[in-house]
Amino acid sequence: MRLSPSGFREYDARWRFPEDIDLSGMRSVGLALGTQLMRRRIGPQIILGHDFRSYSPSVKDALAEGLQMAGAHVRDIGLSLSPMAYFAQAHLDIPAVAMVTASHNPNGWTGVKMGFDHPCTHGPEDMEELREIATTGDWTVQGGGRIDRVDGIKEAYLADLTNGPGLSRPLKIVCATGNGTAGAFAPDLLRRLGVEVVERHCQLDHSFPNYNPNPEALEMLHDMAQAVRASGADFALGFDGDGDRCGVVDAQGNEVFADKMGLILARDMARALPGSHFLADVKSTGLFATDPVLAEHGACVEYWKTGHSHMKRRLHDTGALAGFEKSGHYFIGPPIGRGYDCGLRVAVEICRLMDRHPLKSLSDLVDELEPCWTSATLSPACPDDQKYAVVARMRDRLEQMQQAGEKIAGRRIAGMLTVNGARVKLEDGSWGLIRASSNTPNLVVVCESMQSAEDLRHIFDGFNALLQQEPSVGAYDQTL
Repeated sequence: MRLSPSGFREYDARWRFPEDIDLSGMRSVGLALGTQLMRRRIGPQIILGHDFRSYSPSVKDALAEGLQMAGAHVRDIGLSLSPMAYFAQAHLDIPAVAMVTASHNPNGWTGVKMGFDHPCTHGPEDMEELREIATTGDWTVQGGGRIDRVDGIKEAYLADLTNGPGLSRPLKIVCATGNGTAGAFAPDLLRRLGVEVVERHCQLDHSFPNYNPNPEALEMLHDMAQAVRASGADFALGFDGDGDRCGVVDAQGNEVFADKMGLILARDMARALPGSHFLADVKSTGLFATDPVLAEHGACVEYWKTGHSHMKRRLHDTGALAGFEKSGHYFIGPPIGRGYDCGLRVAVEICRLMDRHPLKSLSDLVDELEPCWTSATLSPACPDDQKYAVVARMRDRLEQMQQAGEKIAGRRIAGMLTVNGARVKLEDGSWGLIRASSNTPNLVVVCESMQSAEDLRHIFDGFNALLQQEPSVGAYDQTL
């Protein structure tokens, strides 16, 4: 049996398959998850879905077998998006869910997103308990388990998303899915809204022949930009491998990263619901803290930990209206959404946003924001067993620099947020972030300048010079 303990991460599980986990190992994960479910006396039922990878059905079957051995009643919804599985929890009134997906990770990876407290998913303590049960064999085998197929969830999910008034404004939208699972759902959803859809790599193909479906990666965003310009579409929407993230490109082919798209949505929500509470992850633009429209309508913004489980839990605990992650996760709570991350839900909300502004383009709404220049998410390699120590040393070094009055890119450090890595605010409002990736053997670096694109490079160079002093930090996946 192969079952690497390092696959149990902060808020879900990811392994290379079959190098780090094989089917016997996944069966053990199912047995551990089922044991965890039964010991918490939540009830035996659990929703189970899988994404579109060549090996996902066999991985799902192994997980289901382990769950059944632990006494769980598995409700198999088949091929699905992660948010469709979360929707099924509410639709069928079942608190537990397990979704077999590697999300946006490249082919060769598998994993599980899971939760027992709708709309929240497992956090660090839950994952640590699950790892302990799975790797020590502290599970309980018992009778009573079974597996049933559940049909009709796709139709119910799409009907729920499109419930409400239709669009009065004609929209032409590029729908890009990178040949991933969202291709089976997103074009249909947009057409139901009345959108003219330009499909871009929406044929399901688990070899991902064009690029990995990751709307945070410049490769996918640049392809979306090319499709928008070629088709004359109003904008493009791109979805990741399990449909819980959405990327946006405007009619000019400019990427609108999810934090700024989130700010545009938050402005509109704040006008309709004054006094709203919003969340932004630590990778998000500093404009949330200074935006005049949010201030005018009494909105408050809290920067919080990156990670879908962290954001869902915080939104649930605080009653925030919405939360936004730069990676493309949007969390929209009642009365608009259901509180979990759903790329298709935010696609609907963007379409309705544009419908409420019939005389404006998406780029017009972007231009109404204060100017700033923000990097993409940059990920230098760093081993899983070293990345957190590297971040801790960087945080200590930056605190020492702040106390000593040392400068980065010619500016003193004005403050630091350490809720998730080190987000360093410079004296002019520009900032840089260094944190450990929760899902891959990488660090995460994001920088923002309030001055210019050239200044953004200076800020990145300043932070990168500090990182390069760490011998375990390797090459970047992409850079400025």
